[in-house]
Amino acid sequence: MRLFLCEKPSQAKDIAKVLGAHRKADGCWQGTDVCVTWCIGHLLETAPPDSYDERYKRWNLADLPIIPAQWKMQVKPKTASQFKAVKRLLGEARELVIATDADREGEMIARELVEHCRYRGPVQRLWLSALDDASIRKALARLLPGHETFNLYHSALGRSRADWLIGMNMSRLFTLLGRQSGYQGVLPVGRVQTPTLRLVVDRDRSIADFVPVPFWAIDVQLAHAGQAFNAQWRAPDDTCDEQGRCLNQALAQQAAADISNARVAQATRVSTERVREAAPLPFDLGTLQELCSKKFGLGAQETLDIAQALYETHKLITYPRSDCGYLPLSQHSEAPGILAALQRADASLAPLQPHLEPQRRSRAWNDAKVSAHHGIIPTAAASDPARLPAKHKAVYTLIRARYLAQFLPNHEYDRTQADFDCAGHALRAVGKQIVEPGWRRALPEALTPAKGREAAPPQVLPALSQGQSCAVQAVQLKDLWTQPPKPFTEGDLIKAMKNVAKLVDDPRLKQKLKETTGIGTEATRASIIQGLLDRGYLVKNGKALSATPAAFSLIDAVPRAIADPGTTAIWEQALDMVQSGEMSLDEFVTRQSAWMGKLVERCSGLRMTISGPAAGAAPPWKKKRRSGGKTKAAAGKTATGKAAGGKARVTRRRASP
Repeated sequence: MRLFLCEKPSQAKDIAKVLGAHRKADGCWQGTDVCVTWCIGHLLETAPPDSYDERYKRWNLADLPIIPAQWKMQVKPKTASQFKAVKRLLGEARELVIATDADREGEMIARELVEHCRYRGPVQRLWLSALDDASIRKALARLLPGHETFNLYHSALGRSRADWLIGMNMSRLFTLLGRQSGYQGVLPVGRVQTPTLRLVVDRDRSIADFVPVPFWAIDVQLAHAGQAFNAQWRAPDDTCDEQGRCLNQALAQQAAADISNARVAQATRVSTERVREAAPLPFDLGTLQELCSKKFGLGAQETLDIAQALYETHKLITYPRSDCGYLPLSQHSEAPGILAALQRADASLAPLQPHLEPQRRSRAWNDAKVSAHHGIIPTAAASDPARLPAKHKAVYTLIRARYLAQFLPNHEYDRTQADFDCAGHALRAVGKQIVEPGWRRALPEALTPAKGREAAPPQVLPALSQGQSCAVQAVQLKDLWTQPPKPFTEGDLIKAMKNVAKLVDDPRLKQKLKETTGIGTEATRASIIQGLLDRGYLVKNGKALSATPAAFSLIDAVPRAIADPGTTAIWEQALDMVQSGEMSLDEFVTRQSAWMGKLVERCSGLRMTISGPAAGAAPPWKKKRRSGGKTKAAAGKTATGKAAGGKARVTRRRASP
């Protein structure tokens, strides 16, 4: 029997249908000499500390670090029946085809079962990017030898064991230290979650410590040939901050008076340039989560769940947990069929028909930049989005729009910049004239604009030339205040996790983080954020995230290496070596174990004090804002000058015996 091992029941059902395995049996689909079964994610998990020694059931500083001499796996109780079915089928199989998700984690889900059940037969790999019939048949015709992806398993296993070492040891250590100070909650620590938490803590502190500064701006309405347009005063550089904001109130007031009295502004320079914008790439998961958070207020996990449903249940999109927005050239030939299917399924796309060019090859088609997965795109199994639930429809139309954009012209516009002199003061007006809407025709808001929510059109300047005079119709002096950084939303935090390389100084680590797209993976970032919310490290206030007092205390107490995203880059370098065969799994885990032992020794004598506002206190950006002219002032320092998000006091000395 040839056995196909899938990751999820829905995936198994799709592959079974193509293979002709139509008979449902215990935990599998059966056909003629073929069987398709599934894992439901990880059927096995790394055994907890007490499975190695009973004394580890009690948390005790003296028992740390816990480093297994021989690693154990155990069956997850909730899915034990499916494990039993898979084990039986592996025992009967003469050949195995691994058909789990095509990534490091998917490889581990299958290989840990193969090893635990001692399967020793031949192995092949089905590498799938979409679950429609055509994609499955194409992948079945190109099965990979099992050895080509085996090192992905060791790389994933190394990451899993290193995460276990940090999670089990550091979480116990800091929870016990917290209890010594009277804090009764659990303080979990993790390789990805702790640097992620630090991002929010740092942002909250920058908001709380922010001191607003007043500045002044002048808007001037000019007119020429019967057309009014807006210009802005440009203050002298020596009166401005690094963002070009005027900090001199008297100068701004005098300039406003002079401009009002002058009544005429003369154009000193007028220039126009043609700007061509290429279509944005198809979505990777992180970019999709970021945009869905911004446009629809969806959480990161909610967006992932919707995308997964569009992939597995509806078969409308390709594999969603992708970290890449590029597409392989081999798929370009499928574009005409996909475009035709999309247009047949949805009549609202009819206005695009004259502009779509199926043969157009945008920058997205680039084999050199395609990773294990390509960008998220619609499949040829298209159907009318109106049949989908509202949120699913919204996410799908975004994904579809990015794909359609690849076959539309560039977005082109003329940008005109006009500089003026008015009573010795410099003014500048900027206008935008759209020449070719191009790929923006495909955006959902362009196809079906919401009533009352149409975006204001860009300012179009009248025909101007140097030396021409324009009438001054109105002058508005604006009394403003600088604003603090905005609190993270889930979408913002996903983006920060992806772009965390910006916070790392070491050029080699910075580059590695860019190559690995930051901390966490497309598949795990949403669950990391959700875990921080569930554990009480983060709270949500509308869309905004804020850190709790326990979060501040933990970040101040943990070793810098644990909360530093650069550590992840070092790990990824080593895991790449495991994947390439340059380093063995055992060597990687031995190094991690030694490092963990040193961290435990260094931190076991710390004294922690958890302090901060009471539960439910307003986050930093909800503090009372000062009034300032025509706008509200930003939150600044509190009366005591301390960060409103809560501070932790950590004494770095040995505890008394």
